[in-house]
Amino acid sequence: MLEVITMDKWQSYRDRFIQLLIYCLVLLVSAVFVWILFDLIKGGWSHLSWEFLTQSPFDAGRSGGIGPILISTLLILLVALITALPLAWTTAALLAEYVPVTSQFGKTIRFSLQVLAGVPSIVFGLFGNAFFSIYLGLGFSILSGGLTLACMLLPILVSTAEAGLRAVPQSYRLSAAALGMSRTATLIQLLLPAAAPTLAAGLLLGIGRAVAETAALLFTSGYVDRMPDSLLDSGRALALHIFDLAMNVPGGDTPAYASALVLVVLLLCINILAMKLAYGLQRRRIMSL
Repeated sequence: MLEVITMDKWQSYRDRFIQLLIYCLVLLVSAVFVWILFDLIKGGWSHLSWEFLTQSPFDAGRSGGIGPILISTLLILLVALITALPLAWTTAALLAEYVPVTSQFGKTIRFSLQVLAGVPSIVFGLFGNAFFSIYLGLGFSILSGGLTLACMLLPILVSTAEAGLRAVPQSYRLSAAALGMSRTATLIQLLLPAAAPTLAAGLLLGIGRAVAETAALLFTSGYVDRMPDSLLDSGRALALHIFDLAMNVPGGDTPAYASALVLVVLLLCINILAMKLAYGLQRRRIMSL
């Protein structure tokens, strides 16, 4: 009896230690984020204004604003998501629901996705320049940059979506089959809403990588900082603009800080909106069942 009590106490101490370690890691990550955000606010808050968000840059970005650059960034992101999301989530549904885990086809697709996830972004940029810009004749354009980013996002979106679908309890599928629902109806009406938080998490990871990308866009979307007239015009992404101000423009540190602060706020807003939409969709689906 004494040995059992001692073992229970040891397990309790171990659980408390692991819990404390998790809290410390969360606090550490939060502290790093707050420190970065404070540094950006300190360096760029004084430069922020409505004119900075709407005007075109001049004097190599030292003066003016980032209006055309914000528009170009949002257009590139929109092209990437519209291209990548349907293909990625369809592939994930195919792998999770219709392809056995032990099949050679599924293993090949998953291995290919793992290889693509580890490819450096500069390689995607060279591929996008060779295929989209030169071979397809799109040139340095927002469309070339968005399609290149779509290729980069596919491994992230497919892997997270498949993991989310496989995490849905098997009882959901059995209950739907007992009610006479087809596999397609079960997937659309039951499994996808149940996996909505995981899909949203993968979407946020993809958006974060796309918005912060520089190397791939340098070879595809171009470097022009004027307002784009169409998707075939060149457009400078916000991350690329920050890199240029910080590395190539003397006296560009303050607008670089302000641009980085805008980028962080933009990512936060997109994350909050995506999570609210995902949980709202999941709640409505569950209440309608």
